[in-house]
Amino acid sequence: MRVALHSIVKDGHESSYDREHERIPDDLAASFARIGIRDWTIWRSGSHLFHVVDCDDFAAAMRALEDDPADAAWQARIGEHVDHFVLDGEAPEGMMLPQVWRLSEQQG
Repeated sequence: MRVALHSIVKDGHESSYDREHERIPDDLAASFARIGIRDWTIWRSGSHLFHVVDCDDFAAAMRALEDDPADAAWQARIGEHVDHFVLDGEAPEGMMLPQVWRLSEQQG
């Protein structure tokens, strides 16, 4: 599955957030692989972050990370820069933006 997410960086933390993502910790990347996250891309427009996550099951992956030490360390570190995720319901399901349209699906 592929999901899109939207989060907001704290004012003045844009450059710091970008620097933190030059390379995520190897143990976090290993956790992602173990729980079925194959790829995660982030774009930033001002303080708005747009994520695309390719994974087996996003909600299951987020639940698996709840007790993961690598993710806990990352959240403590990156949490200094992230204000919040935009939610449309309870997380993790409420984190996912609804897909409106995709060219490849239209083409068959």
